Amino acid sequence: MRLLHTSDWHLGRSFHRVNLLGAQAAFIDHLVETVREHEVDAVLVAGDVYDRAVPPLPAVELYDRALHRLADLGVPAVMISGNHDSARRLGVGAGLIGRAGIHLRTDPEGCADPVVLADVHGEVALYGLPYLEPALVKDRFGARKVSHEAVLGAAMDLVRADLATRAPGTRSVVLAHAFVTGGLASDSERDIAVGGVEAVPAAVFDGVDYAALGHLHGCQTINERVRYSGSPLAYSFSEADHRKTMWLIDLGPAGEITAERVDTPVPRPLARLRGRLDTLLEEAAYTAYEDSWIEATLTDPVRPEDPMARLAARFPHTLSLAFDPEGREESGAASYAQRLKGRSDQEIAEDFVAHVRGGGVADEAERAVLQGAFEDVRADDSRQETRR
Repeated sequence: MRLLHTSDWHLGRSFHRVNLLGAQAAFIDHLVETVREHEVDAVLVAGDVYDRAVPPLPAVELYDRALHRLADLGVPAVMISGNHDSARRLGVGAGLIGRAGIHLRTDPEGCADPVVLADVHGEVALYGLPYLEPALVKDRFGARKVSHEAVLGAAMDLVRADLATRAPGTRSVVLAHAFVTGGLASDSERDIAVGGVEAVPAAVFDGVDYAALGHLHGCQTINERVRYSGSPLAYSFSEADHRKTMWLIDLGPAGEITAERVDTPVPRPLARLRGRLDTLLEEAAYTAYEDSWIEATLTDPVRPEDPMARLAARFPHTLSLAFDPEGREESGAASYAQRLKGRSDQEIAEDFVAHVRGGGVADEAERAVLQGAFEDVRADDSRQETRR
C-alpha cells in the first residue's frame, strides 16, 4: 500500500507580512498531482491543517477545495487535528465527510477507531491520534500523570489493544501530532515549548508498522518507522536550509517500509545574510540571493543610514533586518526577546522566582505548583475554545 504522508499545512499563515495563500494553493495542486502520478492509495495529514483555531475565510475555502479534490480522486485521506487547529471546528461534519473518503480524526475518543483499508496483501488499520492536551485527556485515558508521554502512551495502549483483536497480519499506521525525542525544532513551531510541552520517546509507537508524525517543521527520520514529513512551506528563516518534502511510503505485505521524499514547490528561496551593509550591497558573491526572501543582519560598528531602503535596492524581497555591531563588548544587556528565546513558560516563571529572591531557585514543590498553574490555564483555554 502506497501512502503519502504530509503535515503542518498551516493554512492562513503568512511569512513576515507576505501572504502565503497562493503558495499554499500551489502546494495543494502539487499534492493532488503527486497522488495521481504516484498512484497513491491513501493520504495522511498529521495535524496543523490550519494556522490558528479560527482561520481566515480564504484559508477555509482552500481547505474545502482540497477536500473536494481529494474526494474526486477517489483516494482515501486521514487527517488529524494539531495543536494549532480547533479540533471541534475541524471535526464539524466528520461523519458526513467520511462518506466521501475523507476521514477526520479530531476527537480523542476515536483514537482506537481506525480507518481500515485493504490491498492484495490484506488489511491496513490507520489510527488517527489528534493532538492530546494532557490536562484534558488524562482521566479519560486513565493516564498515570499529566504529561504528553503519559497520555500518548495511554492512547497507544488503546491502539495496540484494538490491533490485537484484528486478523493476524493486519498492518498498522498511526498518525500523531507530538514532539518526539530526537526531533529537531525550528523557530516557526511557535508553541513547541509553551506550557512545558515535553518530548516523548519514539518507543511509544512500538507495535505499529509506521508512525506518520506532525508538529516539527523539518522533514526528518526518527527511525525507519517513525518520521516527520515537516511543513510543505518554510514558515521562518530558521528553515532556510530545509528541503521541503512529503514522504511517499510503501508499506509492504509484512509491514516493510520503503520511504521516498517528494519535493514540494518553493515559492521563493530563503537566505540569511550577515555582514557590513556596503559588503552586502557590493560583493558579487551575493548576486545569487537577489531574488530570495532575505533576513539580513548588519554588523556595521555604527548603524548605517536608511539601511532597509538601501538593502531593498539590491534585495527587493528583504523581509527582516537586525543589527549585531562587530566589536561590541558583551554587556549582558541582551534584549528581552533574546533572553526569553527558546525558554518555556515554566522556565521563565522559575527564573522570576530566582530573580525576586535574589538568586534562590524554586524548589521542587514550588515547581510543581507552577506547573499545575500552567496546566490549569491551558486546560481552561481548551475548554473555552470548545464552547465558542
